[in-house]
Amino acid sequence: MEHITLLIGIVIITALVFDFTNGFHDTANAMATTISTGALKPKTAVAMSAVLNLVGAFLSVEVAKTISGGILDESAGIKPEVIFAGLVGAIVWNLLTWLAGLPSSSSHALFGGLIGASVASAGFSSVNGDAVVMKVLIPAVCAPVVAGVGAMLATRLTYRIGRNADPAATAKGYRAGQIASAGLVSLAHGTNDAQKTMGVITLALIAGNVVAPDSDPPLWVIVSAGMAIALGTFIGGWRIIRTMGKGITDIQPPQGFAAQTGAATVILASSHLGFSLSTTQVCSGSVMGAGVGRKGGVVRWSTAGRMFAAWGLTLPAAGLVAAGAALLADQGDWGVTAVAVLALAACTAIWIASRRKPVDHTNVNEGHDAEEPGVITTAIAAVIPPPAGLTTTAAGTDPAKASA
Repeated sequence: MEHITLLIGIVIITALVFDFTNGFHDTANAMATTISTGALKPKTAVAMSAVLNLVGAFLSVEVAKTISGGILDESAGIKPEVIFAGLVGAIVWNLLTWLAGLPSSSSHALFGGLIGASVASAGFSSVNGDAVVMKVLIPAVCAPVVAGVGAMLATRLTYRIGRNADPAATAKGYRAGQIASAGLVSLAHGTNDAQKTMGVITLALIAGNVVAPDSDPPLWVIVSAGMAIALGTFIGGWRIIRTMGKGITDIQPPQGFAAQTGAATVILASSHLGFSLSTTQVCSGSVMGAGVGRKGGVVRWSTAGRMFAAWGLTLPAAGLVAAGAALLADQGDWGVTAVAVLALAACTAIWIASRRKPVDHTNVNEGHDAEEPGVITTAIAAVIPPPAGLTTTAAGTDPAKASA
């Protein structure tokens, strides 16, 4: 086996940068509802999530093997330059959606970047279409639906069971349950998303003949990927936490517990099966399901519509950026240097733009006024009536009458 070259070293560093952006982009998945309901203080929540993401990175390598030996055809001439370009496309899209506060999929940004760069450099034959359909696209469609329906039913059941209980007493229990389920989501996120970077680094090592094809990620890859995603999680993606915690619906403790438990179940099951699904889409689907599961709960479908649009654009947008980067990187050392400079300039511009209206742990729960139930919320409530005993005001459910 050959030693790690400078180019492969650049790819590894870029992959860890992507892992870092994945961490702060997806902190909201585990902790948005916990923060919005006050179950945990913001800084405590992200610190807990960071530790559990790191632990989760060591629990499985099934998703990593899907990335390193499933999505792309290693025999089609995939070079380290291609992987570098794919990562650039994913990072730029991650930062753009973070700036907009949209919980889009870091996973699909990565897939879109790798696929776009591979097609631009080596043609369509470099992509394993069956693997993309079976382990990426189908889970992307099914997982958020399953998680959303499960969270909706769990929320309805929770309110029905506790309809005669004292709201103040049950709120404490649900907050404790939220903390436990948020920890489970963080652990599940580590088992799924941290592995994607492990897979990319392993793919780069295979492309550079550093390790043999079909190899598992080396231990140093697992450790570095786990540390990068944990650090990004600790930084806290406050813009997306605000959107998921307050922008989609107003979450109460029973809903938060139901949403997080459903999301964690889906993510852990997919990690065991090697499905590299989007944890963001799963958690967003659970939050929306919990929103329609409470009588008077309002899902802000205008925000959800922006999210859906971002989900649909993620694969092609990251792919197009990565394809352009791959064509430039294929020109040689100067091309790789140009891609790196342009990527750094784009990231710097996005960061400067974010400073105009900063969002941090001090104002993450501000904003997003209540809105009346829309057509979709009303239609779902008509088809599956919420449990009786909850009164509704113009702005949503009156918590003080939740047990009436």
